[in-house]
Amino acid sequence: MTQDATYTPPKVWQWVKDDGTQAFSINRPIAGATHDHDLPRGKHPLQLYSLATPNGVKVTVLLEELLAKGYSDAEYDAWLIRIWEGDQFGSGFVEVNPNSKIPALMDYSGETPQRVFESGSILLYLAERFGEFIPKDPAARTECLNWLFWQMGSAPYLGGGFGHFYFYAPEKIKYAIDRFSMETKRQLDVLDRRLAETRYLAGDEYTIADIANWAWYGQFVLGRLYEAADFLEAESYTHVMRWAKEIDARPAVLRGRMVNKTSGEPALQLHERHDASDFDTQTQDKIG
Repeated sequence: MTQDATYTPPKVWQWVKDDGTQAFSINRPIAGATHDHDLPRGKHPLQLYSLATPNGVKVTVLLEELLAKGYSDAEYDAWLIRIWEGDQFGSGFVEVNPNSKIPALMDYSGETPQRVFESGSILLYLAERFGEFIPKDPAARTECLNWLFWQMGSAPYLGGGFGHFYFYAPEKIKYAIDRFSMETKRQLDVLDRRLAETRYLAGDEYTIADIANWAWYGQFVLGRLYEAADFLEAESYTHVMRWAKEIDARPAVLRGRMVNKTSGEPALQLHERHDASDFDTQTQDKIG
């Protein structure tokens, strides 16, 4: 489809509840719950409500990495939130995340249950709680947080900008695609220059900064997002590609990106996760 050159913005924008596109049908210009629905709760203190989008994958990868390090109290229940069906607007979910976005976490380990929302906040919360995947040295910690918050501010240009207009939008608008292609390539160049200097983003240590950025930029250059790796010449970012493949090979990363996944190869989908044994024999063979 081509851009409608005749469109003139009205003096006051009006919400069209259903414009025929899936993206618009699940979004609203108002907050709050649309229906009553209590969230399920499993046996573990950590209860995750999510979907295997890049933001959701960040959290499940970190939890699987913590379990791989032997932290048994990082065991968790992961419940599937089907955003295309509006699960994120249920009253229970809105109580955990008033912004109605996945992922959202409840921690029942303390005297007072703690809600945690926004993927970067969840990563930081878990890293600090377990004392892992965040450097203890103040300078290295600051560098880790630099790249964590860089991702939080940058990825909307990749997802909501480039991904939306290149892959999801019913009209292919040249201006929008050019604008966000340029910015996405600039961001990849930022990462490539950094990773030419260091093994990981914060230095020699694998941290939550790598987990957060890999979920978006690593998966993008590996061809898993928006079918656009060739379009933006992902192979040319050699240092990003080296880093992406190294992280992708970690068994905990494979497990993490399977959790709450509902598309792709069936053997790599685990709609809900309540125990390590939920990863079946076939999956364990794939993990190696």
